Amino acid sequence: MTALRLIHGAAALAAAGSLAVTLWTGLDGRGVALAFGVLIAVGELTRWSGVPVRRAAPLGAAGSLSYALLGTVAGRPTEHDAAQVVTVVLIAALLGAVPHIWSGRTPTLDHLARRVLTVGFAAVCFQPLYNRGVFASWDGPAYALLLVTLLGLTALCDAVLAAALAHCRTRWPFGSLLREELRGLLGIGSAVCATGAVMALAVAVAGLWALPVFCLPLLLTQLSVRRYAAVHATYRQTIASLARATEIAGCTPTGHAHRVAALSLGVGRDLGLTGPELTVLEYAALMHDIGQLSLVDPVPAGATAGLPPEEQRRIALLGGAVVRQTGVDAAVAVVVERQADPYAEQPVAARIVRAVNAYEEKARDAGPEGPLRALEELRLGTAGDYAPEVVESLARVLAQPRGWHESGPAEGDGRRTALSDLVHGWVTHG
Repeated sequence: MTALRLIHGAAALAAAGSLAVTLWTGLDGRGVALAFGVLIAVGELTRWSGVPVRRAAPLGAAGSLSYALLGTVAGRPTEHDAAQVVTVVLIAALLGAVPHIWSGRTPTLDHLARRVLTVGFAAVCFQPLYNRGVFASWDGPAYALLLVTLLGLTALCDAVLAAALAHCRTRWPFGSLLREELRGLLGIGSAVCATGAVMALAVAVAGLWALPVFCLPLLLTQLSVRRYAAVHATYRQTIASLARATEIAGCTPTGHAHRVAALSLGVGRDLGLTGPELTVLEYAALMHDIGQLSLVDPVPAGATAGLPPEEQRRIALLGGAVVRQTGVDAAVAVVVERQADPYAEQPVAARIVRAVNAYEEKARDAGPEGPLRALEELRLGTAGDYAPEVVESLARVLAQPRGWHESGPAEGDGRRTALSDLVHGWVTHG
């Protein structure tokens, strides 16, 4: 958590210093500051929880970056400095975040720290040089290219901060988190940067009236992203409901599929799987036992890990056939079908589902030593049944206080502390 405190401390120091400088020197261009402040506050008000900051508040981010790179308004040079930019963005973001802080829906502290540091970076790179006349001779394409370059560097800075904060909060690998953030820049992140540059250029020529005009495309994009998120959430709920069919039919214990999915996601993140790969892994883990619905005689307690290999493969193939009939992504069906194959022939997601399912079956209802014994059995089975790297990753995830269930449902929270203490000793001493 040292890195987390360092990031928050740097943001607090930058905010306090900027506020002190602005109070001492006064506010330049109050009308411009008010217009951008209102824009940023509205963008923060319209953000929603459950998605990364760049997608949750694209309008607020674009307005903040535009103000940081604003040099002229309707042909008249501005005189505000980097400290004023940070102050205006901070106050506007705080005002817009009041409803979110009140309801406790989003991690506002991390959001504000990222916003202050990234906007401060952009403003420090641009405002001092612009106010000294360094960019006075830059016009046309050269000036636009300058803004795009600065926005690109700012986006990279934001991606690094986002990955660092997520790593501190979850202990997931920094490299995979950073790759996810960089991949996200190709989507809504590029739209935010482009809108920020366009608004800065448009205000320089047409004045503040350009703000509402050039906000409309990003608002429509935000609406589309929100609708997509709603459809995705409904899709996931449908898959989760299908996964419960085995529990309702009495084929598997209550919560088994969700526990396997939550733990599989932890292992997938630890192994560096990407966002789309994690989605396939989650869906396959939720539906990994659905083939048991086709059995005439249910498996006792749904424990397929102890069945003969041929029977495991038959159930897996039945499950894959069922998944294909639901219209779910074919990649999910492939993982379900191949979860019983020898691990050397399996895709990574199938290796994870097989190992996690076996661990969950062996560890449940086995007393306080169940998790440790289950891991020992999996470790002994790495010669042919379970991939060694997956078993080691599973041990690391279980040893973390929060890692194994961080991204999934809360089933099994009551045994988390004892489990992590047992596994930590196993990982440390082998």
